Amino acid sequence: MPVTARNSPVLLMTGLAALLGGCASKGEIDLTGGVGITAIRSACPTVGIPASTGDVTMFDPPASRDASAIDVTALMTNVRSTCNDVGTDIQTNVTFDVRASRVNAVAARDVTLPYFIAIVRGGTSVTAKRVGRVTIHFAAGQTRASTNGQASTSIARSAATLPDDVRKKLTEKRKAGGDDAAVDPLSRPEIRQAVKSASFEALVGFQLTDDQLKYNATR
Repeated sequence: MPVTARNSPVLLMTGLAALLGGCASKGEIDLTGGVGITAIRSACPTVGIPASTGDVTMFDPPASRDASAIDVTALMTNVRSTCNDVGTDIQTNVTFDVRASRVNAVAARDVTLPYFIAIVRGGTSVTAKRVGRVTIHFAAGQTRASTNGQASTSIARSAATLPDDVRKKLTEKRKAGGDDAAVDPLSRPEIRQAVKSASFEALVGFQLTDDQLKYNATR
């Protein structure tokens, strides 16, 4: 899923990475001041759909789970984001499409579905969540319809910024053959935890009931 984001100037290293110097460009090996490959770390959150929340099935009657009772199905797709990381807060706008189908197409009908956007820090901690609604209109005789929705998030830049000491450890040059040349900074628990704590995700999906989640997970 494409994500449009501006990159912050923080450089992370993987493996034997070291800060590139001189005229070396991103991804090149610089033999003058150390050996390594760099990657740019963005302060913008990654965007995605959590497992089992990207589609929803409605039944009639609601308590039934028989295939013959399926009333409306909907799928969230084409999730995209734009990010503005200039300023004290990092603003992310997420857009998505909803494609739906129904069984009974006799009359016109509007179906309103709740969805959420959640900010997850470090892969496990939900720091914020909002619920919105999107309405799909089926014209008379129409079995398929689609619409789009959007949501926005705001993350404090300070929370998504690595501490200076951690950034220094990640970007310091390492001479080939030196004692620390073969040591990945991310192998140190405190460095790994700091990077994890400064990493965010913006997750969108349908706001499902417990029964709907169970159905998605076990069908």
